[in-house]
Amino acid sequence: MAPFQSSNRSRGKSTTVLIDSWAWIEYWKGGELAKEAARYIEGDEESIVSAINIAEIHSWVSRYYGQGKADEKIRTVERRCHVIAVEKEIAIAAAKIRILDKLALADSLIVATARSAGGKVVSGDSDMKRLDDVIFLQRPGQASIKGR
Repeated sequence: MAPFQSSNRSRGKSTTVLIDSWAWIEYWKGGELAKEAARYIEGDEESIVSAINIAEIHSWVSRYYGQGKADEKIRTVERRCHVIAVEKEIAIAAAKIRILDKLALADSLIVATARSAGGKVVSGDSDMKRLDDVIFLQRPGQASIKGR
């Protein structure tokens, strides 16, 4: 697998974030944590998504708003994020994450993708809340659980 090549978008900052499907959907719905998600979606961090996120986003938007809107939202994601394909190394890392962290396979693939780029996942998905390399979006005052 070719290593992730950083663009100039981060203006010298070293933070890479994988903006999870959960964050994109929360942002577009104008949900309770949309402003928190916007900090990363509209931010200047280097950003990536997994091909798995593309599938999740397209599926969700298609279900509620139709194929045309889903295609439009995917183009939005692609303008903001570098899409990382699921290749053998990520798949094997995801299998290990799935066993160690007891995550669903899709979540494991997303976490493995972020780790492969030296990044952190931005999400409000409670299944990822306890992972150290997740920036967990939560309501102010809500206790954070970190570590394993």
